[in-house]
Amino acid sequence: MEGRARVVIENVEPHVREGGPVRRCPGETVHVRADVYADGHDAVRAELLYRPVSRREWFRVPMIPVGDDRWEAVFTVESQEDVEFTLRGWVDRLETQIRDLRRRDAGQVGEIEFRSIAEELRALSVRASADEAGFLQRAAENLEKAAGKAEAELILSRPEILRCAFQYPDPELVKSLEETFKVTVERGKMRFSSWYEFFPRSACLPFSRKGTLQEARLRLKEIARMGFDVVYLPPIHPIGKTCRKGRNNGLLAEAGDPGSPWAIGSELGGHDAVDPQLGTLDDLREFREEAETLGMEVALDLAFQCSPDHPYIRQHPEWFRWRPDGSIQYAENPPKKYEDIVPFNFETPEWRSLWEELRRVVLFWVGQGFRLFRVDNPHTKPFAFWQWLISEVKRQEPDALFLAEAFTRPKVMKKLARVGFCQSYTYFTWRNTKQEIVTYLRELTETEMAEYFQPNFWPNTPDILPEFLQFGGRAAYVIRMVLAATLSSCWGVYGPPFELLVSEAVNGKEEYMDSEKYEIKAWDWDQPGNLRDLIARVNRIRRRNPALQQTRNLRFLECENENLVAYLKTAGENTLLIVVSLDPFRTQTGALHLPLSELGMEKGHPFLLEDLLGGEKVIWYGEWNSVTLDPQELPARLFALRRHLKREQDFDYFA
Repeated sequence: MEGRARVVIENVEPHVREGGPVRRCPGETVHVRADVYADGHDAVRAELLYRPVSRREWFRVPMIPVGDDRWEAVFTVESQEDVEFTLRGWVDRLETQIRDLRRRDAGQVGEIEFRSIAEELRALSVRASADEAGFLQRAAENLEKAAGKAEAELILSRPEILRCAFQYPDPELVKSLEETFKVTVERGKMRFSSWYEFFPRSACLPFSRKGTLQEARLRLKEIARMGFDVVYLPPIHPIGKTCRKGRNNGLLAEAGDPGSPWAIGSELGGHDAVDPQLGTLDDLREFREEAETLGMEVALDLAFQCSPDHPYIRQHPEWFRWRPDGSIQYAENPPKKYEDIVPFNFETPEWRSLWEELRRVVLFWVGQGFRLFRVDNPHTKPFAFWQWLISEVKRQEPDALFLAEAFTRPKVMKKLARVGFCQSYTYFTWRNTKQEIVTYLRELTETEMAEYFQPNFWPNTPDILPEFLQFGGRAAYVIRMVLAATLSSCWGVYGPPFELLVSEAVNGKEEYMDSEKYEIKAWDWDQPGNLRDLIARVNRIRRRNPALQQTRNLRFLECENENLVAYLKTAGENTLLIVVSLDPFRTQTGALHLPLSELGMEKGHPFLLEDLLGGEKVIWYGEWNSVTLDPQELPARLFALRRHLKREQDFDYFA
């Protein structure tokens, strides 16, 4: 028990109160804050201690008081190694005495006060280095000979004195937190990435009926040209035939219907096999290698479920749930039924062997060079399983990243992030009004979620064709694309239907009519009016502007029109002003407020904005300016902000 330590340390941030580490990437900072105080009026000191987990010694950073007994300090994550930090604080008797000496009138101080401080200096010298000890002892001797307050203050004004007081506190007065806080460090792809999803079986060449991985490779150059750095493939495994779904999720498959890729497994293999209709394992490796030469990574789908034909069902019946009539329990989410899919029974008494097999599957694909995994429906498997699996995989491959496809309850989504998923699908897909967008993004960027939950915004998925896209036309697609790509530093699209503006849905549902999940699509890649060039422009803007490579640096602006949403993204000198219309049908105009003083700008000076999306340059004056957005032209503006006007030849900054 630290009976002489009087300091209290409370309310440490960042700290995930529900349990779990905060997350960072190399080069990012950790801004640590805490309440540090003691009884009485003595001076208090506090310091932050941090270290990579492989290091024994701590780095020490003095904490700065910011008012109301709140202290803060910052450190930078230097490498891709997990970091831990803690705090300690103490009452500094020497600083207290020096402070009180300065506060007293000259007639209130004398030999006793000088001798008292001299004793503290000598006690401090015992803990200091040899050179510092000599300096402190001489200061004590000079102080005892001081003729008055002015001379004493001059002696004590040397900064080395308080530096030594901080460097060598009395260990019996130091309060050290027993708890350490963990920072999980992921590679930069966690924080900034652009995903493109497509089914390789639909990458058909003219006159061919089924696409293969070799044919899909021919699409990679165009995907790279559009600026994506992740190519995500739905499951590429053999597909079962029992209860295979037909077109539009029909219960009866006709000859030639390929079935859903998520109905994994047949006599041809399971989760570690490649569907022969697509090609071979060598074809998949070549696909990955081609993507990597183009600056992209390939993400595989982890769908831990089986078709009724999966070898696991014959080899390990104990991993599944069986009904009283002897039939196997297929997947359900009433009223939805998935007759072609059998879920694992994670409550099986043989759960250890099930967990170990699924780990083997993931490590098999890691061994094939894959480090990105989009995980299908992780919320239907135990949290403990994911925490174990992800830690086991990352122990062997630290660069492995897992994206949670979990459109489920908020607490479940948060828990999945805390147990190890470094990116997460979100509710963005259904946030359409200004109030919905602002409220949701503030939750993601201004609450504790920002410390561990990295959102990945998708305007559409193979399962979801939102009503806004069904009825809003081309402008709706542009609106949702710009919002996704600029609000979050990670975004993705289910590619072909998005770039080709596919909007036909099953009546009354958010499901694609003639969904690619159940049939092979021969896409007209060059269809007039496609969004490929605009997508490429948006991704190019993201790559060239560091402000769009973070999510937490978001600030919404006051705008008088509820159909316009305006926000700032800033990173260093790079500041973008984004204005998006939420109305895909009508022209919208509104005045918005730009806080010039907070941006380091003078209110009376004009400044330049260039629309990186449309190319227009405008000069604004003052804090209030008007914006007009016509959805038939461009329903959004991505303004690069120049704080001062310069000659036209200086505008290369925006190139």
